[in-house]
Amino acid sequence: MLTSCGPALCTALRRAAAPAGLASFHCSARRRRSARVAVVLSGCGVYDGTEIHEASAVLVHLSRGGAEVHMYAPDVPQMHVIDHSKGQPAEAESRNVLVESARIARGKIASLAKLTTADHDAVIFPGGFGAAKNLSTFAVDGKDCKVNREVERVLKDFHKAGKPIGLCCISPVLAAKVLSGAEVTVGHEEEEGGKWPYAGTAGAIKELGAKHCVKEVTISFADNFHAHVDTKNKVVTTPAFMCETELHNIFDGIGAMVKNVLKLTGK
Repeated sequence: MLTSCGPALCTALRRAAAPAGLASFHCSARRRRSARVAVVLSGCGVYDGTEIHEASAVLVHLSRGGAEVHMYAPDVPQMHVIDHSKGQPAEAESRNVLVESARIARGKIASLAKLTTADHDAVIFPGGFGAAKNLSTFAVDGKDCKVNREVERVLKDFHKAGKPIGLCCISPVLAAKVLSGAEVTVGHEEEEGGKWPYAGTAGAIKELGAKHCVKEVTISFADNFHAHVDTKNKVVTTPAFMCETELHNIFDGIGAMVKNVLKLTGK
């Protein structure tokens, strides 16, 4: 039995006795950070806010990429509230986009008005109908939509600064509306028997003056198979839940988007 030990040995023994992953779980582990990335949410829930699986995938891939993440959302009322168990509007109920987004951010979130390019190397917008209802009016007005003024400011500021912008699912319509001539993807341009139920969005993107690029949401070792990279505008997009497919395919596609966004930061 050891009756005494040097500082180095004692530290090693304590680490060996600790449950695996405990340090990182309590956020005490230190590691080198690379890019500082802002993630913009639009509520909580696919039909009236941020698609939660997409937000989680974005955060997991950013974590794996060593990014420092800060989350934001506009401090405005939602367009409406959807009862997700029925897929129908909840009458006489209203919610705030920032307050709802805080559910996904585990409370660590700030008003979108506080997001600046000076403090970040890139920005990413997960999808969900909130992008088309709360960040813009695309769900109602299509090509004639208006974009939330803070969302428009952020997109223009990052574009002007030459910093990458990532978008997935329906959120590429934001870039199509705000950034003239941008190249984006929402997947395929035909429904193909229901596999691409929102394929009509590609037509609206073209009407907005952007270029639509057909992409897949299937397994591939090539990152450019999952995501489209507009190198001129530094806009990276991937279809995600625009396609009816297995969840791991969505996760991989978002990973390709995040990887390319981080690559474009140069960090």
